[in-house]
This record gives sequence, structure tokens and C-alpha cells, in this order.
Amino acid sequence: MASFRDNVLRIVKKIPRRKVMTYKEVAELAENPKAYRAVGNILNKNYDLSIPCHRVIRSDGSLGGYNRGE
Repeated sequence: MASFRDNVLRIVKKIPRRKVMTYKEVAELAENPKAYRAVGNILNKNYDLSIPCHRVIRSDGSLGGYNRGE
């Protein structure tokens, strides 16, 4: 069974170019809808360039604080 972290990274890796998802949408797809802050923490600690963290945004449409961003 995959961990929540593994699920989050797998989901984010599948976000197509020119598309975005919110932290909440990723959490819902990872089967833990209230864990959107955990999604942010996971992505903030991710340094794998194959995971497009910049495609995950806040629910209000603003950029999140991923580690290669703001």
C-alpha cells in the first residue's frame, strides 16, 4: 500500500502541462480531503525535478510556496 506522500507525488507528477490543481484537489485525489496543508508540506520538501510542484496552486488561485518558487 502506497503512503499518502507517494500518492501525492504520483498525482502531481500526472498533472499535464498548462493545467493546474489546487492543494485541496490533490488531497481529495489522495483520499484525504482535509490534508491539503500536508500536501503543501510534502511538495515544499520535494526536490525531484520530475515532480511539477509549480502546477499546484492555492484555492484562491495564487501561487503556493513550493521550494523552487517564491
